[in-house]
Amino acid sequence: MRLWIRNPLAILAENAGGGVVIEDGVIVELVTLGGFPSLPVTESFDASDHVVLPGLVNTHHHFYQTLTRAHPAAIDRELFPWLKALYPLWARLRPEDLRIAVRAALVELLLSGCTTVADHHYLYPEGLENAVDIAVEEARALGIRVTISRGSMNLSQKDGGLPPDEVVQDEETILVDSERVLKLFHDPSPGSMVQIALAPCSPFSVTPSLMAKSAELAARFDAPLHTHLAETEDEDAYCQDVYGKRPLDLLEEAGWMRPKTWLAHGIHFSCEECERLGKAGVGVCHCPTSNGVLASGFCKTRELEAAGAPLGLGVDGSASNDGSNLMEELRHALLLNRLHYKSASAVTARDTIRWATEGSARCLGREDIGRIAPGMQGDLALYKLDELRFSGAHDPIAALVLCGASRADRVLVGGRWRVIDGEIPGLDLTGLRRSHGLASRRYA
Repeated sequence: MRLWIRNPLAILAENAGGGVVIEDGVIVELVTLGGFPSLPVTESFDASDHVVLPGLVNTHHHFYQTLTRAHPAAIDRELFPWLKALYPLWARLRPEDLRIAVRAALVELLLSGCTTVADHHYLYPEGLENAVDIAVEEARALGIRVTISRGSMNLSQKDGGLPPDEVVQDEETILVDSERVLKLFHDPSPGSMVQIALAPCSPFSVTPSLMAKSAELAARFDAPLHTHLAETEDEDAYCQDVYGKRPLDLLEEAGWMRPKTWLAHGIHFSCEECERLGKAGVGVCHCPTSNGVLASGFCKTRELEAAGAPLGLGVDGSASNDGSNLMEELRHALLLNRLHYKSASAVTARDTIRWATEGSARCLGREDIGRIAPGMQGDLALYKLDELRFSGAHDPIAALVLCGASRADRVLVGGRWRVIDGEIPGLDLTGLRRSHGLASRRYA
């Protein structure tokens, strides 16, 4: 099938004022303003009321946390006490509740214009051994691309770590299951719908041995690596107290300083460490909303990009963001970074769009998504500017960020419509809200 998205109101691509042609799920042609496709098309869509972006790419989330949004036990706490308050609740997580939490997170992201999602599931109480399988099944049902991170924790409170004993696993169990899900689901080929990353959780919840062995296993399967790093000053102090090293030094010793490694948060890197990350090709996922909620600090976005490090955006877990809307994250990124750098020109609306598309794709090690260009996957997010908030906006693309867009009108993944008129075909959104709300009551 050849689909022509024709005559958009605006499009984030050069010389594409007449739209874009997608064939068999791949972009094959950009049409100039006033022009027509070079070959006949089988279907066309009039996008004259739509702003067309590459599909957004979310590079950090914890799907299960949608069950504990705005939880009284954790409100107004910083990271370590926030985690300690929520770990006992998450330890009760059941497979059926995880499934509905995953579905809710994916739906919210898809409706915001997100076409590729990375999740980091590191919590494995008894009975939740197939958490990765559940996430893959739900993503396939919705038709959204995913990188599901097989997370892990093996350093509990009895070993000097932060998490309680009931949510961690031993090293052998983790590595055996990591290899299982890599063999079962990981597809590194262009256009793949499911990829697996290995993701030991953080310096205060895993051992250096697990970090190193996870890196070796990921290399065998050409799989990405992911972890939290340099998120808080408490983490820095923990690493100094326990290991006598900074977090990035631990990462390097474990063999993680290489392309296809990306880190969540990266707030407390020094300028010298930003240079090291850029030289190694290690990416950083900026999570501005979560960082603001937990008062964790400011990510050195400009320094990281100047050093050559891939920089993406992520909503982070819904218990520290309290939402899973990547489009809203762009506006938060703009505002937070302008405050950080004390300059209105330091970060632009288009910078944040680039972070959420091309930059995020680079973090995941993917060269087939994140841009509107021939040869790229047909992943597009189409937004209308028909709400009152957009009235008077003169730059349609900047308006999405500056005026606060939050929901896509149409979304294509691999050339297939996954959102039509602001809804996911076949999804009972009211029923999902009801089921998710009932599940969340078990974690009050």
